[in-house]
Amino acid sequence: MADMGAFRTAVTAWAAGGPGGPARELAARLSVRTAVLLEGASDRAAVDALAARHGRDPAAEGICVLPMGGAMNVGRFARVLGPSGLGLRLTGLCDERERGFYVRALTPAAPAPHSRTASAGLVGSGTAPSGLAGGGTALTGLFVCAADLEDELIRALGVARVTELVEAEGDLRPLRTFLRQPAQRDRPAGQQVRRFLGTKKGRKIHYGRVLVEALEPGRVPAPLAGLLAAL
Repeated sequence: MADMGAFRTAVTAWAAGGPGGPARELAARLSVRTAVLLEGASDRAAVDALAARHGRDPAAEGICVLPMGGAMNVGRFARVLGPSGLGLRLTGLCDERERGFYVRALTPAAPAPHSRTASAGLVGSGTAPSGLAGGGTALTGLFVCAADLEDELIRALGVARVTELVEAEGDLRPLRTFLRQPAQRDRPAGQQVRRFLGTKKGRKIHYGRVLVEALEPGRVPAPLAGLLAAL
């Protein structure tokens, strides 16, 4: 039986230059209506965890949560998933430094300020400072993290709570070893923990879920909460 994982695989192959037939067939069979364009697998882990906390199943709702392997790939995925491809609604979550890749890929050429065509193919909205707003044109459907999603989650939880979670996951000793490195001594505590999460393959993915599951009600970072609300 076809599932959303098979659809993600087919779309990724199509975006890389492969045939579009398998993705089209699966999109119809699965009634896919929306694609959430994410930079990487850790973002997907966080989005999936938040959706589960709210009793939602994106795949069952026809929503494909799609990590692209980097923000620079957003143009290729937008072409196959958006109006010129499958015609799905598109939304996304990205880091502030990657905002430009998304804006260029998801905005038609030279729309008038505040025109509806400025957000063709996009849904939802962000809120300042984490939401999308710039250049005098209000764009919707893109939710922007101040630094990255890990930074948003660490600030929402606090370093002390994140350290407790690291200990509960059995990673306190590696964290302490990491913090003794000379390069880490002068960094703020939040940045130290954030860098630690990226020091081992798979760690960011694992903690994407762990940190979201630990959030208190009302403490979900605005970009992540806005994204879920837009779906």
